Order: sequence, then C-alpha cells, then structure tokens
Amino acid sequence: MSLIAIFFVSLGVGLSGALMPGPLLTVTINESYRKGFIAAPLLVAGHAVLEAALIILLVLGLDRVIGNDIFFAVVGTAGGAFLTWMGLGMVLDVRDGRLHLDLGKRQVTRMEPFAAGLTTSFSNPYWFLWWATFGLSWLLISMERGVAGVLSFYTGHIMADVLWYFLVAFLIVTGKKFLSDRVYGYIIVACGGFLIILGSRFIAAGLAHFL
Repeated sequence: MSLIAIFFVSLGVGLSGALMPGPLLTVTINESYRKGFIAAPLLVAGHAVLEAALIILLVLGLDRVIGNDIFFAVVGTAGGAFLTWMGLGMVLDVRDGRLHLDLGKRQVTRMEPFAAGLTTSFSNPYWFLWWATFGLSWLLISMERGVAGVLSFYTGHIMADVLWYFLVAFLIVTGKKFLSDRVYGYIIVACGGFLIILGSRFIAAGLAHFL
C-alpha cells in the first residue's frame, strides 16, 4: 500500500473517531472558552505525545510478529469488526437522534490543556479498545513500508485531531454557529459509512490469512 493511501486512511478513520462526542471534545470546548484558541494546539499536543509513545512501544514489540499470518489474521479481523461496529453505531445514533454537537456545554477542569490532552486520552477506555483492534492492525500494515509507513500512519492520524479540534476551538472563540446538528449528522453518517466499508475489507483480509 502506498504512503499516500496509508496517510488518507489514517486521516479518515482518525477523523471519524475524533468527531464522536467524548472526553477530549468536552475538554477542548471548555478550555477554548477559558484560554482561547491556544488550548486546542496544547490539547492535541498532549494527545499526540501519548500516541507517539504508544506507537513506539508497539513497533518495538511488533517486530517479532511481522509475517505471522495467524497473528495478522486475528488482529485484522478484530480491527475490521471493531470498525464495522463503530460505523454502524454512528449511523444508528444519527438515525435515532442520539448525537448532538453542543458547543455551548462546559466542564470544569483543573489541569493545563497539554496535561488534559494526555490524561483525558489515557483515561478513556475507548482509546485502548481502538488501539487494541484497528489501531494495531493498521499499524501492522503501515510497518510493511518501514519507518516511512509508520510516520505516514501517525501523521494522518494526528492530522485528523488537528483538523477537528482546531475547528471546534475556532468556532468557540469566534462564536460561529454554522455547524448545525443536521450538518453534523450528515458528516457522522458519511464517516460511519466509510468505517463500515473499510471494516468489511479488513475482515475479508484478516479471514484470508486463515486460509
């Protein structure tokens, strides 16, 4: 797979995850109210440092299992199943009206934005689940292109956070309200469909390694 493809798949999947309401989004909204736009780069930097450390640890450990078809099959199938489940959940949440982008909600936090970005991610069980399934399987594929593949994977993944959380901070600081729940819902459905398609391909690729 090309480095460009690795980058854009990482960007698409990362953006789908970032868009979903969660602890990091809530903290980004709150800190943008308190400290202005600068909060977003600091939060993303904390998140990026944590993920860089995790990727380094995974790469060091995965060197021993690259080329093992059974390992790749299990991880790939699990990653695809997680993506498909996540995509379906996103579509159903929009259909049932359970998703709302409330840029007016605020939450008290006592940490600085950089520390909050790091600890909020680490304390989120969903973050561990993502990395144990799809994150691990996609990292394995990226490693086939060596260091450049891993960097492309990481850059695309972090760029998704930059695009979304910087936008949220900008909307908070400027007071703009053009991102309605309806537009947000359309974006989530599109991302959900993307995850379902990608997840199905990963399941097929994983199962193929069992044969």
